[in-house]
Amino acid sequence: MKVEFSAFPKAFSGNVAVFVGADKQLLATAQSVDAASGGAVSRAFEGGRFTGSKGQTLTVLGHSGDIARLLLLGVGKGKELDARAAEGLGGVIAAEANAAGHTAVTVVVDAVKGSRLTPAQIAAHLALGVRLRSYRFDKYKTKDKPEQKLSLQHLTVVLAGPADARKAYAQLEPVVDAVFLTRDLVSEPPNVLYPVEFARRARELTKLGVKVEVLGEAEMKKLGMETLLAVGQGSGRDSQLLVMTWMNGPKGQAPIALIGKGVCFDTGGISLKPAAGMEDMKWDMGGAGAVTGAMRLIAGRKAKANVVAVCALVENMPDGNAQRPGDVVKSMSGQTIEVINTDAEGRLILCDAMWYAQEKFKPQAMVELSTLTGAIIVALGHERAGLFCNNTQLSNRLRAAGAAIGEKLWRMPLGPKYDKLIESEIADMKNVGGGRDGGSITAAQFLQRFVQDGVAWAHIDIAGVAWSGKGDVTTPKGATAYGVRLLDRLIAENYER
Repeated sequence: MKVEFSAFPKAFSGNVAVFVGADKQLLATAQSVDAASGGAVSRAFEGGRFTGSKGQTLTVLGHSGDIARLLLLGVGKGKELDARAAEGLGGVIAAEANAAGHTAVTVVVDAVKGSRLTPAQIAAHLALGVRLRSYRFDKYKTKDKPEQKLSLQHLTVVLAGPADARKAYAQLEPVVDAVFLTRDLVSEPPNVLYPVEFARRARELTKLGVKVEVLGEAEMKKLGMETLLAVGQGSGRDSQLLVMTWMNGPKGQAPIALIGKGVCFDTGGISLKPAAGMEDMKWDMGGAGAVTGAMRLIAGRKAKANVVAVCALVENMPDGNAQRPGDVVKSMSGQTIEVINTDAEGRLILCDAMWYAQEKFKPQAMVELSTLTGAIIVALGHERAGLFCNNTQLSNRLRAAGAAIGEKLWRMPLGPKYDKLIESEIADMKNVGGGRDGGSITAAQFLQRFVQDGVAWAHIDIAGVAWSGKGDVTTPKGATAYGVRLLDRLIAENYER
């Protein structure tokens, strides 16, 4: 999609969107258009429910002049119009344009009284919202009719001072490529995206300056990563450890480590999942997808920070050589684990990835993302990810970052009594607790046993937010790329110099 920022033209033409505030308050351009049309805009309000509330729309047809279709876009109260809300307005515009089959839209951005954003900032975030909503994973569709495809190809944003908007948008544009990368990875079918292919695609980040290293099974075996390798031993495809580094911060400063769960397909192994819905398990690598996207964003905007990422990439398949319930495996840390349920495999690959990151990079903080448990969906639904953290400062920073960009977190408890639930009679621990109670918490307690002293650590369970059955204002139905902007914001606000 082509995005342009332009000064006010002599006259508007084509498909045009203008702002209306709360309580039907016409902003500057809407007032001018209303006057030029002999009150057509004001008359359109009569007898309807449109009030100018945030995200409301009203289309006016048969307008005088060269405007073919006028979209009245409700921006709500000025104090409500922050960056996230501006992106939401862009999402509404994209949805309306594509539903109507428009190929080009002009959006007029007026100053909004009460908003802390300048028109340039509103314009930049609005354009970002249009781009984020204009995503569709349709590479395997061969029979779609033109009316079934996305139509919007050209967005023109009109405002006073377009140069400032161009500059602001240029800083935001790397978000699009990073989010789309993650959505693509999570959306790919499992016969296309398996561990080796995931790692191959991640190597593309070297073009942005990211150092990418991939460890194969022989190298991981030498390092003692039995738990990771055991999960993948039932698959005909090799497991991989993807390591990405971006060291553009102060020399010698300890990095932030990002850890991602990358189960490219999860059958549950010998503890086989039910058939219904198993196709969804192609996105059990959502954590690794988000971490990879975050690294693309960090590099794309040339962040002045030291960041490393480690993603454990496997398939969990049933096979004559597959891991069995009752097996005991030894982790890279030396701790032993009794495997009670082979479908609790994410924690088994993450514990080795976390230990490797700490041993090799000595991070000051470690944030791990994973579609780890169905229990977190029971607890929080699809509105928030679960946050488990051993450090209040890190927890606060993550929650602030999530609130700012609309990726919400809810802090969950940790504690010694939960830890007792994963004690094993024959090994140092078992990989699940004694029943369904507190399933997401016992998973976090398991991971905490692999956090070294002095390392601030956060585990984010994104099982309920990595994929959306409905979508939202800037995210179509499907892969959400939750975590990409959250991690980038965390680093930008707290670890960048």
